Amino acid sequence: MLSRTADSLFWMSRYMERAENLARIIDAAHRLSALPASYGGTHNEWESALLAAGCADSFHRIYKDATEMTVRDFICFSEENQASIRKCIDIARMNARAVRTAITTEMWDAINGAWLDMKNYDAGRMDREELSRFLEWVKNVSLVVDGSAHRSMLRRDEFFFTRLGLYVERADNILRLLDVKYHVLLPATERVGGTLDYFQWSSLLRSVSALTAYHWVYRESVKPWLVADLLTLNREMPRSLYCCYENLVEFLDQLARQYGRIGPSQHMARSALARLENTNIETIFQNGLHEFISQFIIDNNKLASAIQEQYLV
Repeated sequence: MLSRTADSLFWMSRYMERAENLARIIDAAHRLSALPASYGGTHNEWESALLAAGCADSFHRIYKDATEMTVRDFICFSEENQASIRKCIDIARMNARAVRTAITTEMWDAINGAWLDMKNYDAGRMDREELSRFLEWVKNVSLVVDGSAHRSMLRRDEFFFTRLGLYVERADNILRLLDVKYHVLLPATERVGGTLDYFQWSSLLRSVSALTAYHWVYRESVKPWLVADLLTLNREMPRSLYCCYENLVEFLDQLARQYGRIGPSQHMARSALARLENTNIETIFQNGLHEFISQFIIDNNKLASAIQEQYLV
């Protein structure tokens, strides 16, 4: 396969996954902002959404205050934000078009249809109810694209590169969501384990479709260390960091067998997975959850760069 084809497949999947992740971030902020004032807090949900999306600096170059309307418009629809949902779908479609013959008709129809339908959403006329419908639409588009890949693509390098893009992006997102909740969202005046803390962690679980899974696994009330355990080390949770790296190792090994060579990306992914296998949530909290997350974000970016250098240039 040509490296530019692999590159387009990789980034097509990354941007579709990013669009879904952004929709989940806005959905979580939307839920938190709707909490009654009696629960306390400093209403920093929208600033935390910017931090989780990784676009706080670019936002504040345009807007002064992080309000519901400004953050919603910037993350969902802004043409000036290269990481908005609108731009993510646009870039994913551009990459899909470049490799039209390498993906199936079902995948192309899903991505191209999303790009066409996106034009029907007007940020200026969007109330809260319409916003909820829009966010559900974005999540459903991602599910359709992902499902079409699983159901219609041959299990060879085209499929493997789309999976790599998806899991690199998903790992980055789950780490950023955890870090923002643990260090930013709860005001200093609020008690850890209090009512506001409970609702914030529950909202985080809902944002990654994991609240029901949490109760199935732990069978008790929401606790921060158990949420962190579910989203980092649980092998059965499809959005956990462990599951992301288990899949990255699998698909990188598939590429190594297909091309007959193991390179830096395989070694880095295996090393990261081994770190997750040989730790527990108590050790992570003892050494610092923020420090663990920060280092893993750096390592995840290094893995993406290694994949880029090994296969995509």
